[in-house]
Amino acid sequence: MTNDNKRPSFSIVITIKNDAQLLSENLPAFLHQEYEGDYEVIVVDKSSEDNTADVLDQLKTQYQQLYTTFLPKYQFQSNRQRLALTIGVKAAKHHWVVFADINTVPSPQWLQELSESTGAYSDLLLGYYQKKSGNILLQTFDEVSKASTVVSITEREHANGHQGKLLRHLRGKYDFMVVRAEKAHDALRLFDCDIKGFNLLTKRIKSTFYNMFH
Repeated sequence: MTNDNKRPSFSIVITIKNDAQLLSENLPAFLHQEYEGDYEVIVVDKSSEDNTADVLDQLKTQYQQLYTTFLPKYQFQSNRQRLALTIGVKAAKHHWVVFADINTVPSPQWLQELSESTGAYSDLLLGYYQKKSGNILLQTFDEVSKASTVVSITEREHANGHQGKLLRHLRGKYDFMVVRAEKAHDALRLFDCDIKGFNLLTKRIKSTFYNMFH
């Protein structure tokens, strides 16, 4: 990995719990990026009870850009996902923070593609993997607040997160988020919101119409 100040640098934050097998299978894809800029992968363990710790220790001997931390088991029983991501953001040292999912497998050119879309006028991007073509669809927002409807629905309290396969882009079920490091805490404030009833319906309609044209 070559240091190139002209290229954006990335901190990839992944939260896990009891995901030892997925870590073994998928984490190397995040660590084996064909990218000449700086990047790191930060794994936040939400108190796993399987052999996740052993897998991470083994991977850390192979990859110097892998950093691990954890969320204590008996603290913060609510909003644990947001808190785990907050821990990851605090550990991040690069210009852009990527919230990624261990259930996905990025291509070797993934960071290179992201670097070409992180411009001076972008604060946040939402990324969707297009399974048939293998391409990435990116929604770009020049302010975090403009992504609030899509993000707050997908990351709302008691939601099923990024699950579901049909019409994922139209429904705002993005696979990853890219946000400027200094704006990451603003983005996390959109997580775990208690959205119900008419408010939820209104936001869903607004989000669907927005995604139809972006």
